[in-house]
Amino acid sequence: MSVDLATPCLVVDLDVLDGNISLMARLAAEHGLALRPHAKTHKSPAIARRQLDAGAVGLTVATVSEAEVFAAAGCTDLFLAYPVYASTEVGARLRQLLERARVRVRVGVDSIESARALAAQVGACDGRLSVLVEVDSGQHRTGVPPEDAGELAAEAAHAGLDVAGVFTFPGHSYAPEGRQRAADDEQRALATAAAALRGAGVEPEVVSGGSTPSAALVHDGTLTELRPGVYVFGDAQQWELGSITPDRIALTCLATVVSHAGGRVVLDSGSKALGADRAPWATGHGRLLDHPGARIVQLSEHHAVVDWTDDALPEIGSRVRVVPNHVCNAVNAHDTLVVTQNGALVDRWPVAARGANT
Repeated sequence: MSVDLATPCLVVDLDVLDGNISLMARLAAEHGLALRPHAKTHKSPAIARRQLDAGAVGLTVATVSEAEVFAAAGCTDLFLAYPVYASTEVGARLRQLLERARVRVRVGVDSIESARALAAQVGACDGRLSVLVEVDSGQHRTGVPPEDAGELAAEAAHAGLDVAGVFTFPGHSYAPEGRQRAADDEQRALATAAAALRGAGVEPEVVSGGSTPSAALVHDGTLTELRPGVYVFGDAQQWELGSITPDRIALTCLATVVSHAGGRVVLDSGSKALGADRAPWATGHGRLLDHPGARIVQLSEHHAVVDWTDDALPEIGSRVRVVPNHVCNAVNAHDTLVVTQNGALVDRWPVAARGANT
């Protein structure tokens, strides 16, 4: 890289990023699906705009504060993909969000209690607020059993909410050999849930699912919408799961070799730069893009110890490109993304939704 950057910092390869955005847009179009990328991965209005310009119908967000950030940046079609409980404060924030010109918000519900609170605190807001019933397709985190979705949809509609359909997150796709099973489970769960809504007199306009590991395995004929997030950057988890190849990793953490203590490679990129996630099946705390055999075997707050498999250790002061295990957490640790093209610095994008956790 031609620019001497202070490390650790997150660097985005613009050409790879745009390639990933285009590839997922084509995949969704080939399956006749609306694409609604999850913005919790990048937290960046600049990247959201590129996704929307490539054909995404809107954004998925994880929190009300993320919705506020992206609405302020001009993103007008947002889905809060978790069961929001509308307390007095949350309800007031949602009402204020919906008062913005042209903003449309969908919210997830998986209980009559959350549906009633949402109806009482926010209401339909002249058709700008709707809900999707969340169903559990196998991750066993949130969501009602698929066969119970119709009953909840009818109760939510009776409470005065506009029920637009159903959604799920096949999170068990984040496991070795789990991608196809998760895609199959997702299809069955959503088909059952959509039928349950119709049986209760609610037509599901939206049948929403998808994750980065399972996106390429999506079934035709059931889903209407796909919500992957990590695909935009890639990370070490996706590399190991086989859902992304190394040439499609668009974000790395530039790190400096600061020590050879004990004959090892020690970097200045610890958990406060990379995030601390490590799945039980992961082979390390992160990987090195240009050294596929290397693994981060020890991670502290400001240091990463690398099991170096090449013949010669890299010089102290040299730079390496680290691929974080979970890119969403790495992005949330930084204020800025350094944008490069052909090795040259071309821009810096603020991580505008960093820390937007409420």
